[in-house]
Amino acid sequence: MGTLNHPIVEDRIIQGEGTALETWQQSQRLDHLKVLALNEVFPLSSRICIVAPHPDDEILGCGGLIQQLDAAGYEIVLFAVTNGTASHPDSTLYTPDQLDHIRPQETANALGILDLKQTIKRIALNIQDGEVAQQHDQLADALKPYLQAKDILVTTFEHDGHPDHEITGQVSRQIAAELSLKCLQVLIWTWHWASPEDTRIPWNKALKLELSPEQLKLKSEAMQCFESQLEPDPSTGKAAIVSSSALERLLQPWEVYIDDESHL
Repeated sequence: MGTLNHPIVEDRIIQGEGTALETWQQSQRLDHLKVLALNEVFPLSSRICIVAPHPDDEILGCGGLIQQLDAAGYEIVLFAVTNGTASHPDSTLYTPDQLDHIRPQETANALGILDLKQTIKRIALNIQDGEVAQQHDQLADALKPYLQAKDILVTTFEHDGHPDHEITGQVSRQIAAELSLKCLQVLIWTWHWASPEDTRIPWNKALKLELSPEQLKLKSEAMQCFESQLEPDPSTGKAAIVSSSALERLLQPWEVYIDDESHL
């Protein structure tokens, strides 16, 4: 998820415990979302490019989707926008140099837990963590040369509430439009600050990917690989980056994607 040094983007505020898990579980809004049918959204000839702002976003957001795409035979490529080196300011346990190695390895370990048939290629775009907005053009220039004619981009929601998530979503969508590619955006921090009837979310364009018990189990186990994000930092006294309540919200038996081509 990355550092939360800047938890406020306009009216999307990431503070406190956030919206209660029960609120989402009891939501009729989610019950009535259109189901994401893999073969309808992703043509079999497509290569799926997951553009993750930080190591762990690919699992938190898309751990179920990755499993289903892999099982169906799609080629998947993971683009790591940053290495998440700014997640622990002033830490002596997790310095930026240490995180530069730790967090990509956590991603590799997590993908291993998912027991995929393919080895997913990870491409580091080497944008500075926490400064994606300032490096907007650099991100576009770094990503674009790798993309192919039949690619589909899957990235974070451009109004997700975390600056790095939002800029990653915006840049991915802009590149997709420029190259006539499809782009889906997954909700991650949105589950914290939004509510089921929140009009800031384009629910009419939302698709719900339903996960089997086994897929959810593997996603949950994969998330445990991100120890740097899930454990408190004794060197600074700060709490875990991803709180237990945030993790519970993200480990539901579904993932929700915004698809501009989908309308209820």
